[in-house]
Amino acid sequence: MSNQMMQTNLIKNKKVLLHACCAICSGYPISLLKDMGYLVSVYFYNPNIYPIDEYNRRLDAEKTLCDYSDVNLVVGNYETDAFYRCAEGLEQEPEKGKRCVKCFELRLRKTAEFAKESGYEYFTTSIVISPHKNFQMISEIGERIAKEYGLTYLSIDFKKKDGFLKTNKLSKELGLYRQNYCGCEFSIVKKEEA
Repeated sequence: MSNQMMQTNLIKNKKVLLHACCAICSGYPISLLKDMGYLVSVYFYNPNIYPIDEYNRRLDAEKTLCDYSDVNLVVGNYETDAFYRCAEGLEQEPEKGKRCVKCFELRLRKTAEFAKESGYEYFTTSIVISPHKNFQMISEIGERIAKEYGLTYLSIDFKKKDGFLKTNKLSKELGLYRQNYCGCEFSIVKKEEA
């Protein structure tokens, strides 16, 4: 038996909770995780997204993707106050700065909490598929939080093997909504200033 087949057999029927930042980014990760033998559920927890209409467009796209992919979608609460508390004092930070780190921590911690409460052993995030996000930094956050909850963070660089191209291709085929900023109101301001 090949090494890859043995690995796949070891993870067969293991549940993984994939935090999804948006449908565009989560298409390929869902597919890859399923191909690896995981039972995938998607957790949409993004209190950073502003305004509510934008949040709803992204959530509707995620629902379409999850229906297409035949995976369970769990929608976390839209707790904008939680995001603003974590971003307090960091509003003027540049994109990829300290505010973004706090936002990643907030969303990954909430994912880990839900994973622990719901019997998942593994969790990961689709955020890392973006070429604009720091895979190593996000993985370190995920691994640190996983230890706190007695879970395993799957540190998979979904960009590899043309993952970003594959996820974009799938989103175009499905006609999914495509946003033009990261999500929070501060990223809109930074985008408009650029």
